[in-house]
Amino acid sequence: MHILGFSGSLREGSHNTAVLRAAGRLFSDVAQLDIYSDLESLPPYNQDRDTDEPPAAVAELRRLIAEADAVLFVTPEYNGALPGQIKQVVDWGSRPYGPNAPLYGKPAAVISASVTDYGAMWANEQLRKALGLAGARVADVELAIPRIAERLNPAGELTDPETEGLVREAVNKLVNYSEALIAS
Repeated sequence: MHILGFSGSLREGSHNTAVLRAAGRLFSDVAQLDIYSDLESLPPYNQDRDTDEPPAAVAELRRLIAEADAVLFVTPEYNGALPGQIKQVVDWGSRPYGPNAPLYGKPAAVISASVTDYGAMWANEQLRKALGLAGARVADVELAIPRIAERLNPAGELTDPETEGLVREAVNKLVNYSEALIAS
């Protein structure tokens, strides 16, 4: 199984990217995770530019989503909301509207992480909602990781066994959900 991963943080030492990398290591025996690395180059959604020849970064994003068996998002929360750069993925991935969109029918899961006590739960909820409206098949995964900085070592590796177990459970749900959808 091939999963395309997105981190909603652009920061080099991102806690969310660290969680995404950990997820990839935790299920490397059952799936391959490729992390989308060009989020900063993705232009804001503009319907005027959403033509048969969209910007190159958009065409590449759509191709990668279409080729993946599932998508996994790990996102922070900025000012109580979903980061704009991750929303761009949903907006571009949901077009052309309907069954021809790369996200349409695509199994998806969302994990959020924050240095706060709330674990970016509002961004998690907003992203799950946006993906569902885009036509993605959102897995029953609701993982918001609070105080993420305390759960990583100085090298940015997930070291907290409880959190590792929760991430493993979330990813297993996505893999199982994806396999069930593919089989049906």
